[in-house]
Amino acid sequence: MAIHIKTESEIAIMRRAGKMLAQVMRCLETEIKPGISTLQLDELAEKLILDLGGRPAFKGYGGGKNPFPATICASINNEIVHGIPSSQRILRDGDIFKVDMGLEIEGFFSDMARTFAVGEISQEAKKLIEVTQQAFWRGIGELKEGCVLSNYSKAAEKTVMAEGFSVVKNLVGHGIGRNLHEDPQVPNYFEKGFRDLQLKAGMTLALEPMINVGNFKTVLGKDGWVFETADGSLSAHYENTILITKNGVEILTQ
Repeated sequence: MAIHIKTESEIAIMRRAGKMLAQVMRCLETEIKPGISTLQLDELAEKLILDLGGRPAFKGYGGGKNPFPATICASINNEIVHGIPSSQRILRDGDIFKVDMGLEIEGFFSDMARTFAVGEISQEAKKLIEVTQQAFWRGIGELKEGCVLSNYSKAAEKTVMAEGFSVVKNLVGHGIGRNLHEDPQVPNYFEKGFRDLQLKAGMTLALEPMINVGNFKTVLGKDGWVFETADGSLSAHYENTILITKNGVEILTQ
């Protein structure tokens, strides 16, 4: 496992990348309402990132015959992650809408995701979004230099299970830096055989609980990108790029 400890100058770039991405997310949030298409939101996100001097990290990701074609992952309701924006996908009152996006400046990446209510949503959907956020915050509350990574996984899973929801298991968080996805992989749950890691100041991670109302099983869509809940239940997603420090965690996408 090759993990790069960032220097102060590299951390400074990642702080800027994180602030820029958070600024784009705030702008997108103001436009999320019934009647807008996911393609309109994608086009806005790309314009904002380029205007700030960044590069959309997801567009073209994967290369080969089926690269990801958009700036944002736009996932609705039972779609967990990696939904492809389309002019045909119109947000409706009662939907929950997940935006996941990344940005690159000066050779370093930031990555974040949020789940938004579209109009008036159900109490169950509100609770799902809240618990997904709580899983992240309680998880990172267990982290600082010298701790082990499984502290996060255990706390995140415990938060979710206590509310009767389930943690997606085949999609995980990750290291981030010069690459969008780096070592280590970071599950949002704990199982025997977990490849643990002692944390050091200067590590940067993208931690991202993906939580379902029903069971944890997923299916991959025909487009080869979008993951959906196998039982059709709602799913929520929350992600930040973080920095491990001597005293805890600094959120870079705040």
